[in-house]
Amino acid sequence: MTIELINTGSELLLGRVLNTHQQWICRQLADHGYTVQRQVAVPDGGDAIQQAVREGLERADLVITTGGLGPTCDDLTRDRIAELLGRPLQFDGTIESHIRKFFESRGRPVPVRTRVETLVPEGAEVWMNAHGTAPGLAMEVPADSQRPGGRASRLVLLPGPPRELRPMFLQQALPAIHRWFPHEEAFVCRTLKTTGLGESLMEERIGGPLQPLIASGLDLGFCARVGEVDVRFTARGAGAGALVAEAEAIARRLVGDTIFGEQDDRLEEVVIREFAALGRTLAIAESCTGGHLTNRLTNVPGASAVLLAGFVTYANQAKIDALGVPEALLAAHGAVSEPVARAMAEGARRVTGADFAVATTGIAGPGGGTAEKPVGTVYIAVAGPLGIEVQRRLNTFDRETFKFTTCQQAMALLRFQARLVPE
Repeated sequence: MTIELINTGSELLLGRVLNTHQQWICRQLADHGYTVQRQVAVPDGGDAIQQAVREGLERADLVITTGGLGPTCDDLTRDRIAELLGRPLQFDGTIESHIRKFFESRGRPVPVRTRVETLVPEGAEVWMNAHGTAPGLAMEVPADSQRPGGRASRLVLLPGPPRELRPMFLQQALPAIHRWFPHEEAFVCRTLKTTGLGESLMEERIGGPLQPLIASGLDLGFCARVGEVDVRFTARGAGAGALVAEAEAIARRLVGDTIFGEQDDRLEEVVIREFAALGRTLAIAESCTGGHLTNRLTNVPGASAVLLAGFVTYANQAKIDALGVPEALLAAHGAVSEPVARAMAEGARRVTGADFAVATTGIAGPGGGTAEKPVGTVYIAVAGPLGIEVQRRLNTFDRETFKFTTCQQAMALLRFQARLVPE
């Protein structure tokens, strides 16, 4: 089976918008045993879209397009594909009703231009958009139409905005793909989410012990991103499940202290989930991370049951006033120091009454470093029922990456300390 992905949008080619669709869709398909053979991005011009779809249908069993289904003048995908396939556009009253309810529920008038979204190529299957107005479309394209001598192809048209595309892909496109192209053999894919160990070191730890399983058909993969490494196990055939389960068991035995989740888990989600399950509360005191840690944790539904307060004490006086950090401590050791990190965590826990408190203080750069405390130096402290743990790290990155990495380290230390406390 061959799959091609076509992302439409001039903004992608102008560098104004990052093409996240390519990475996300390919990942979802790969996790379900389907591999994209070709991916292209084309501008909004109708000719470019039409040519890319024509070429895709000549080669692939499945062609997926993203974008160009909205109501504006540069949304041409629907029209030009209907023209390419010789399928007239037909009015769909169900879509019109959906659009009307969408705007009425928000107390807004229905824009006249949305009428174009009610037009559907003849014979297309319509997927309603739960998070927008432009529906997704799916069509079977006969072999003699675009793929002479081959078999029929499937064409899927998805809306462009990620908040609309992703739910539609997971809830409507993937089940359809499984129906159209069922696997001939079992496929198992398992991803472990890790933090605290780089990609190379991770492979050194588990690569050798997994060689016998790799020789038996296990596929081992790594995906490194800021502050994390995904470890992916995949296998096909009758023994795929047992092969992946054995590989996971070996990895957990060798690097279990770095594993924080599975599949698409995010570290902040895991922290909130674990704290909520145990009824534990948390306070945060941030300096160098500037509220980034609090932001990430409060992005998780249910955070209000865990997080009592977050302090962004960027200036020394704020550390004194809000957290009770002794002025003499700051004068003697500086804001970026183990004693101050310790005092920040203690102060946050004392002021809020939280079970745990985590504090960050460091030098994000590019200036401000010294020989003793170079740019990237950071102290992370966690205060809890068993006392206080402080770690010094050196995160020599740009400011944004520095903050993200420091937050990863803070959450990892927080989880480690929390797990030491009896339930």
